[in-house]
Amino acid sequence: MTRMLQFNSPFLLGFDEMERLLERVAKGSDGYPPYNVEEALVGEGEAARRVLRITLAVAGFASGELAVTLEDNQLVIRGRQREDEARTFLHRGIAARQFQRAFVLADGIEVLSARLDNGLLAIDLVRPEPTKLVRKINIIDGAQTVSA
Repeated sequence: MTRMLQFNSPFLLGFDEMERLLERVAKGSDGYPPYNVEEALVGEGEAARRVLRITLAVAGFASGELAVTLEDNQLVIRGRQREDEARTFLHRGIAARQFQRAFVLADGIEVLSARLDNGLLAIDLVRPEPTKLVRKINIIDGAQTVSA
């Protein structure tokens, strides 16, 4: 089977790493735990700013059973519940399984905070304001010699 290149345009130079990231994300995961991604406003008045908020439904997990790490440009959330040997279940319908969910972050995005409240883990991310970079490139006349 041949691989379809997403970034094979001659106008998209140096996007090899982006293509690998997209392939990794496309493989996906099993969908557990469910999550939302939203834009939220944090703070009040002049100090208010927009953040990206990832909210995962992690009912049954304590904060000590969750880990949020930033690995290169990936936000990785892991959960592993401790088995309580003192409990005897007659029926177990609430999943007590471990999970790992990863989100690929663009360059410059920073993790602001992570908060666990009522079974929901909310992670706020700050997206920096884009800056416009304009740089003039000098053109060397082919008749001139270039000295090192």
